Amino acid sequence: MGFFLLIPSLLAIAVFVYGFIGWTGYVSFSDWNSLIPRMNWVGFENYRSLFQDFRFQSDLRNTLVFTVLFISVCLVTGLILAVLLDRKLKGEHLFRNIFIFPMALSFIVTGVVWQWIFNPSTGVNLFLNKLGLEEPPVWYVDTRIIPGVEWGQIQFGIPLALVAVVIAAVWQLSGFTMAMYLAGLRGIPDEIREAARVDGAGEWQVFRKVILPLLRPITLSVIIILGHISLKIFDLVMAMTGPGANFVTDVPGVYMFETTFRGNHYAQGAAIAILMLMMVSVLIIPYLVSSMRKEADR
Repeated sequence: MGFFLLIPSLLAIAVFVYGFIGWTGYVSFSDWNSLIPRMNWVGFENYRSLFQDFRFQSDLRNTLVFTVLFISVCLVTGLILAVLLDRKLKGEHLFRNIFIFPMALSFIVTGVVWQWIFNPSTGVNLFLNKLGLEEPPVWYVDTRIIPGVEWGQIQFGIPLALVAVVIAAVWQLSGFTMAMYLAGLRGIPDEIREAARVDGAGEWQVFRKVILPLLRPITLSVIIILGHISLKIFDLVMAMTGPGANFVTDVPGVYMFETTFRGNHYAQGAAIAILMLMMVSVLIIPYLVSSMRKEADR
C-alpha cells in the first residue's frame, strides 16, 4: 500500500527532474541554436566549441577561484564564530540571530545591497576617502587578475573583481557554517575535553587534536553544501556584477542564461547546463554513496 502512495511523487520526479535532464542532454547534442527548433545530431560539437571559448574558459577559472575562496573563508569564519558562541557569552542568542539573519535574504537582495556598498564612487569608498586613502579599491569593476599567469587563452589567477562577490557570499552563508559548527561543538561531551586536559593537553591541543577531528563530519557536510551552491551560483553574480568586463566575474550559470534566453542558442546553453550538472555531481555523488554505505553498515 505504501508503494502505491509514492507512485504520483515518483512519476513527477521521473518526468520533471530526470525527464528534463534527459531532454536537456539530448538538446545539447543537436544544432538547435536559433528560435526555430533544429534537432540535427552534431555529437560533441557544442561541448568542443565551449572548451575552446574564451568566455567559458574564464567561467571555469572564476568558478574554481570563487569555490575555493568562498568555502575556505566560510569555514574559517563560521568556526571562529561558533567557538566564540560556544563559550556561552552574554547575549549569545542575540549574536546567533544576527549572524544567521543574512540566510533569510535571497541572493538577489544580497547582490543589490553589496553592489551599492562596493560601488567605487558612492559606497564604502566614500568612507575610505575620508580616512585618507587616495586610491581605494574599485571592487567589482577591477579587471586585474593576480598573478595573471597566461594559460591558454586566459590569464589564470584570482580576478580581483571576484573578491567582492566572495565577500557578499561569505556574509550571507557564514552564519549557516557557524550554526553547523555550533551544533557540532554542543554535541561534544565535556567529559572528552576534561579527559584531554587531565592528560596534560593545553587548550590549543584540546582544540586541535580533540575538537577538530570530531568536527570532521560537520566540515565535510558544510563543504558539500557550500560547494554545490558555489558551483551553480547565478543570482548573486547576476544581481551584483553580471559577467563583468572581460568576463572577470562571469560564471557558467550566467553564461548559460544569456546564451539560452538572450542569444537563443539552445543547444549550447543545454551543453553548459549539462556541464554544470556534471560538476555538481562530481562533488555530491561520492558523498551520497559514502553516506549510504555508512547507513548500510549500521
